[in-house]
Amino acid sequence: MSQSTKYSHINEDPEVNRWLRNLHRGSPITAEVALRRLGRACELLSTDPKRLVKDSKSNLKTFQDSLEDLVLKLEGEKKSPGYIVGILKTLRSWLRYNDVILTRPIKVTNRNATPTIENEQTPSQGELSRILRTSSSRIRVAEVLMAFADLRPETIGNHDGTDGLRMKDFPELKIQNKKVSFEKKPALINVRSTLSKTRCKYFTFLGDEGCTYLREYLEERIRNDESLTEDAPLIGYERSKRSGDEFLSTRKITHYIRTAMRSSGVRKRPYVLRAYAETQLIIAESKGKISHPYLQFIAGHKGDIESRYSTNKGKLPPNMVEDMRTQYKACEPFLSTISNLEQSAVVKEAQIEALKSVAKNLFGIDLLDVKVAKEKELEKDLTPAEELRLYEDEIKKRRISPEKLRKDERVSTFENKLVKERELERYLNRGWEMVQTVNSRILIRKRL
Repeated sequence: MSQSTKYSHINEDPEVNRWLRNLHRGSPITAEVALRRLGRACELLSTDPKRLVKDSKSNLKTFQDSLEDLVLKLEGEKKSPGYIVGILKTLRSWLRYNDVILTRPIKVTNRNATPTIENEQTPSQGELSRILRTSSSRIRVAEVLMAFADLRPETIGNHDGTDGLRMKDFPELKIQNKKVSFEKKPALINVRSTLSKTRCKYFTFLGDEGCTYLREYLEERIRNDESLTEDAPLIGYERSKRSGDEFLSTRKITHYIRTAMRSSGVRKRPYVLRAYAETQLIIAESKGKISHPYLQFIAGHKGDIESRYSTNKGKLPPNMVEDMRTQYKACEPFLSTISNLEQSAVVKEAQIEALKSVAKNLFGIDLLDVKVAKEKELEKDLTPAEELRLYEDEIKKRRISPEKLRKDERVSTFENKLVKERELERYLNRGWEMVQTVNSRILIRKRL
């Protein structure tokens, strides 16, 4: 029996029911939690909601003494500060609804402590990759929406499964000839006000890796003869088990994600996927990839941009949307499990070495000398990206086209790839050659 069912009898009181309906209009989850907490408070105090109001009105001091004694008892039982604060908060709400104001500030020791999760760490890119590989196509989409687009699970499917992300919330997603494509990437995701925690509409983005998983999942549904209309749920029940356009509830979504995480060996809460997104975006912000107002906005937090978007004209200028898209794209290496920063750096280094070889063979010049001269001119060291651009520009000055380079037998250009150790033998048999080892991956190349 769930706790909501256990305490459902107190909801039979018309006054309690009216109070809960009022809370429900603000948030269904808040109302459900309030029912459980009020029921537990009555159980601990050996009373009922009506008597709580009556006792507090007849002798407020004695009533507040009993609440302070309750806090002492619960702390002695090693209950978490959040648990105790939650019960006090609900009691204050119920009494305030009945025109009783508690005047005593009742303290809870270390009230902001979260002992059950204080040592919890966000997943690494490797852990997230393992979670995604373990998950079904349907749940994988929910995971990337949290880990890449920074969405709350309540946005994907709400509390009671009556609403959630719909196909129309991806305006750049197109379906043609049973194939799914995106007009732009990163793809825009509209979050309607009814799905937003702040009750204000906003939008975020889904990068290339996330779009790939979403495309595969939707095409799988199309192959199962499902009609993906504009109002169809992005993630719903499996058609073999349910009929109609029904959304997965928040509880179901987090349950399935938790199961997939356990199967992959990651014993953490599903919500750490959103913590992963925010952590990686903050790191990207520290590297100058995205501005703080943009980061706040795509996370669905209140801020200057959110206020302008939701209360003024209702629509941001297209150039601002595209600027946000560009900055989010710059953050993709921090979020993606496919192309992380270290791998990109190694591939870039291989490209630099290939250009050095081209310059030496074709023109008899040492690009290292070009780099040294440029650094003296700028009075700073060049980054790998700047070094690569410099070398490309230097070769372009000689007016040698890439097509000519590929046809010229004197030039050796390479395709580079990072593979796992178990894949190495297969690639070597196909003419690839090993360059170097990068952590658990191996950089290989093949002449073009």
